[in-house]
Amino acid sequence: MITTKNIKFSTFLKMTGPYVLILFGIFTIITLLYYFEIIHVAIPWLPISIIATAVAFYVGFKNNQSYDRMWEARKIWGGIVNESRSLGMMIDGYISNDFVQTPFDTNELQKIKQRLMYRHIAWLYAHRSQLLIPTSWEHVSQGGKEARYAKEFQEKYGVGLVADEVTQNGLHHFLPPEEHDRLINHVNTATQIINEQSRDLSQLRARGMLDDFRHMQMMDVLRSFYTLQGKNERIKKFPLPRQYANISRYFVGIFIFLLPFGLIPELMKIEDYGIWLAIPITVLVGWVYVMMEVVGDYSENPFSGMAQDIPMMSLCRIIEIDLREMLGETDLPSPIQSVDGVLM
Repeated sequence: MITTKNIKFSTFLKMTGPYVLILFGIFTIITLLYYFEIIHVAIPWLPISIIATAVAFYVGFKNNQSYDRMWEARKIWGGIVNESRSLGMMIDGYISNDFVQTPFDTNELQKIKQRLMYRHIAWLYAHRSQLLIPTSWEHVSQGGKEARYAKEFQEKYGVGLVADEVTQNGLHHFLPPEEHDRLINHVNTATQIINEQSRDLSQLRARGMLDDFRHMQMMDVLRSFYTLQGKNERIKKFPLPRQYANISRYFVGIFIFLLPFGLIPELMKIEDYGIWLAIPITVLVGWVYVMMEVVGDYSENPFSGMAQDIPMMSLCRIIEIDLREMLGETDLPSPIQSVDGVLM
């Protein structure tokens, strides 16, 4: 998530520079062909403007859908934050000697609370890690320059900014060794961690530590985590339909291809310097459409490990701090801070 009010010009230049250079090179060559009278094509501006309007509507629709996916993902993670705090409150308040015949000592109760809360923290980080696994349609999974550019973007403006934080929060810090080794090998570790919570709560109920009502309430919170996890997985594993995602790129390409053959002849009518104005003006118009397409293209995947992602690491750390404070711990990790204007 970008946290600065404005994107730095240097960052913006790095993001858009390659597109500007490509457009500048292409339109300069076409302008020179007109200047030396090698070509004389003059497409009327009316059909080009109609295409430009249609492309703008189509790309605008795509960008709206991309934003909806990103905002839905943020609301889901907001639900995870709220439900996590509710679970921590229940663990702290419900795990007691209220219903047992033989009371547990304070240390035993604290160990049980810590086991349940730490396991939930492990679920948070496991779920985050699974959401960051690239899908076949994400930029980093493509070949050639697009994949290299995406990986570089991840390192400089994405998950690379918190690589050390991720290392420090491995699941082995929150799960017992036997449980960690058993759960880490499952296809969906996050799902199995929640199921392990359910088994643990059932055992506590059998031992008389939870009555039916409290057990049912806590199980309902676990069910809500499955619901929220499933919603995130739906966004991750079901892309923006490719007919919308890719056709807009073709439409933008068609418009940019036609643009100089309509705009340059018009600008050539403006005295001698008009033809040289054609280069910056065509580059500017083409760049606007290219960037509309690129913004929507990179925003459609809110779990791709890039700057526009949902700040999952930060949210996981917030929940971790809240739950560990409920346990009475004072040696807490620091909140995740934004780096170079990006919060992950």
